[in-house]
Amino acid sequence: MPDPGTPADGGDTTGSRRNSSSSLRRALAILLFLAEDHGHPPGTTLAELSTGLQLSKSTVLRLIAPLRDVRLVDQDPESGRYHLGPQNALLGQLYLERLDIRRAVAPFLHELAGRIGETVHLLTFDPPEIVYIDKVESPKPVRMHSRIGSRQPAYCTATGKVFLAHSTDEVFAKVVAEGMPARTSNTITGPERLRAELEAVRRHGYAIDDVENEEGIRCVAAPIFDHRGAVTTAISVSGPASRVTLDRVAEIGGLLVTTTKSISEHLGGAPAPGGAARPGKSVGGAP
Repeated sequence: MPDPGTPADGGDTTGSRRNSSSSLRRALAILLFLAEDHGHPPGTTLAELSTGLQLSKSTVLRLIAPLRDVRLVDQDPESGRYHLGPQNALLGQLYLERLDIRRAVAPFLHELAGRIGETVHLLTFDPPEIVYIDKVESPKPVRMHSRIGSRQPAYCTATGKVFLAHSTDEVFAKVVAEGMPARTSNTITGPERLRAELEAVRRHGYAIDDVENEEGIRCVAAPIFDHRGAVTTAISVSGPASRVTLDRVAEIGGLLVTTTKSISEHLGGAPAPGGAARPGKSVGGAP
């Protein structure tokens, strides 16, 4: 039986294109397989590729040859195992250098703002503060007064809690060392209670600023994971507490998590294997 990845004989150009497309998909499957952790020692054998992709060894060898030619795949001369080649690093670096995060995320922000009806922010982390880098206004009359480029403390904001929940002990200590003064009657002002809050953030996938940073304003936020599994940006939904009620928090949080998961996948990101870094030890549940 002829290999379905081999171009068809004769003048059927449609069949040739279809077979070429099939070969391309299989070649890409090889790259993706080599990129995953299958519990193999460094590199993957021909037999493991054949079994894992359900392709004959001859087909794998045919498909992998051009990948080796352009250094997308390398083969260890001693063990014969295959692994990703250095050209992947170049392509990845070029992608990251040319990535405009605001432009890439903008459609998601507008869709989320339209569904929830409140202001949506895109933020980054510059410990001990969060920084607003994009904003989609609520269509409703009462709006947020935040400005792109402005900053807020991390310890008392939903987005700050998201970043801290996925940060190291050193970052957590830096934020606490800057002080945790009360900004409203609801502000968390002690590091141990903040640790417990961060444990809840990791558990639920989103964070809440329950009128802790600004009187009358409630906020919900969720993380965007980059290609390393780190959280360098996040999205928040903010609005008057009379509209962003506690009864709506779970609904908004769920929509946020769904949206940020889609953004992470769109950008080639994913949560770090085994969970994110956790500052300190949890001392209890959410307050």
